[in-house]
Amino acid sequence: MTDSTACGYRQPSFRGRIGIARTDITPPVGIYSRNWGAAAHDVADSIHRPLTLTALALSTGEGASPLVLVDADLGWWRGLEVFRLFQTRLLEALELEAGQLIFALSHTHAGPPLMDADESLAGCDILKTWMERLPEAVIRTVREALDSPFEGILDWTTGRCGLATVRDFPDPDPEADRVLCGYSPDGDPDDTLLVGRISDEEGNVRGTLVNYACHPTTLAWDNTSISPDYIGAMRQTMQDVTGAPALFLLGACGDLAPRYQYVGDTEVADRHGRQLAFAALGALNDMEPPGTQLEFDGPVESGAPLAVWKHRPATLSQQLRGQQTTVELKLKDWPSANELEKQRQACTDRALEERLRRRRNIRRGLGDSETFALPVYAWRIGDAVLVGCCCEPYSLLQQELRRRFPKRTILVMNLINGTIGYLPPAELYDTDVYPVWQTPFDRGGLEATIEGMTRAIQDVLTD
Repeated sequence: MTDSTACGYRQPSFRGRIGIARTDITPPVGIYSRNWGAAAHDVADSIHRPLTLTALALSTGEGASPLVLVDADLGWWRGLEVFRLFQTRLLEALELEAGQLIFALSHTHAGPPLMDADESLAGCDILKTWMERLPEAVIRTVREALDSPFEGILDWTTGRCGLATVRDFPDPDPEADRVLCGYSPDGDPDDTLLVGRISDEEGNVRGTLVNYACHPTTLAWDNTSISPDYIGAMRQTMQDVTGAPALFLLGACGDLAPRYQYVGDTEVADRHGRQLAFAALGALNDMEPPGTQLEFDGPVESGAPLAVWKHRPATLSQQLRGQQTTVELKLKDWPSANELEKQRQACTDRALEERLRRRRNIRRGLGDSETFALPVYAWRIGDAVLVGCCCEPYSLLQQELRRRFPKRTILVMNLINGTIGYLPPAELYDTDVYPVWQTPFDRGGLEATIEGMTRAIQDVLTD
């Protein structure tokens, strides 16, 4: 994932016009914020850390079509139609095509749900007002990023972080015959960490990006605070060192989460965030100066014959291209949304009722078809490619894409431009495991998505 030869080394880079803007989207205390079936509360009673929304605008020059990435401290969309209406409003106001805008969620499980207000739920009057104001906050922040660009460089490096662990744990009870959603000591997690550095022409750091695959599920049913989970402390720690905003890009984390999680103690989330930030800062400090490459300068005869390398100005890629394609995925034979709603209304178990509510919302967004055209987004940003979808693929997806494109920096993102369900490997469909029974997609969805994303990456790399 670097541009290196026998006589030179250069970080994957993009040179162009870059704009960054941020706003606070923290909701009021008292808002509906139940995200866990096991939760005994419905509304938030405090704020742990603020929720932020950051817009990153990229273009090749004045007047050129931009690509806009929005990083939001939000959980997931409770219904695909809710996002579609939201997306349409943004695209019309900002005069962008669908392939030019990525609205990415950090996937915190300690924030307000993105849903139509339900008057039967406590705190939904506040949620309704907050949801009505959210699109304008996005539009205003994106316009600020578009209106204040600077000539800059975005370059990338690869690090490692041990925060994420495999979360498919076989139930120790031999009678259970199921897999629990939690730390598996025998798992082999993907610890890949991609760090982006945005610099201006003077070499000043103007922003950083962290692409990492790990569910923000530190805080769970006992937590009653609004919180960005570990991402909040990660951002703050990065910003304290660099003096620049830090963006978070959630990777393919369908099977990955912290080892110690499901707690009510916000300090644990902060500790996880600092762990990720320290790993990202370590990688950041290993980068070469922006706009340069290392070149062999010749030998020096000393006690040993020494190879001397020096920094030279580098020619950086200005390629920028975005597209949206689709992958046709087969759906399971689920009951209709109306039938699921009847089951929910008849249910007396609070946790099961929440599961049925979520399944109903997914079914409403998919309609009655036997297949679903999954939107896939692929951006070429100089030497790097960003690819993602609205699902939660297992980390196998990002590992396989990086194996197929070993000379490229491949950034993979979950939960962009909507939310639907998990994409587990085909062999897991014979197992009683949460991502399999939660997802509306039939066996083979992950594998089809890998092939679709491979084609999308090849397309944006074609000059």
